[in-house]
Amino acid sequence: MPGKEMTFMFIKPDGVERGLIGEIIGKIEKKGFKIKALKMKKLSVKEAEELYSPHKGKPFFKELVNYVTSGPIVGIVIEGDQCIKAIRKMIGNTNPLDADPGSIRGEYALDLTRNTVHASDSKESFLREHKIIFEEKEIINF
Repeated sequence: MPGKEMTFMFIKPDGVERGLIGEIIGKIEKKGFKIKALKMKKLSVKEAEELYSPHKGKPFFKELVNYVTSGPIVGIVIEGDQCIKAIRKMIGNTNPLDADPGSIRGEYALDLTRNTVHASDSKESFLREHKIIFEEKEIINF
């Protein structure tokens, strides 16, 4: 059954550096979702390790942490009906070679690491991840 929910997404350093912030936010808004919070920041190593903690111990973990701390990211809290599933579909497969044409990664990702965006894959992930970037008072209710 459809229902309003929130999810967390961030535009990775390659997306910020390449000037894709407006394009990506535009896709989210054109789909009918609301931006509830938006923040540009440079992640600390500790924040990046916390964000990607489910991957700790995997061979790519250190490379991922190094990459997401290499430049600014743009954190976004999004609200809408079934937005966790919808945003995951919009961003496309982690591997850009397998991402659908028209998806964010299908259009913009450079490779498996520099794949432009991250989005929470569940309500539990949203609850953990968005708190790394945002304080609750920063999420605007309207």
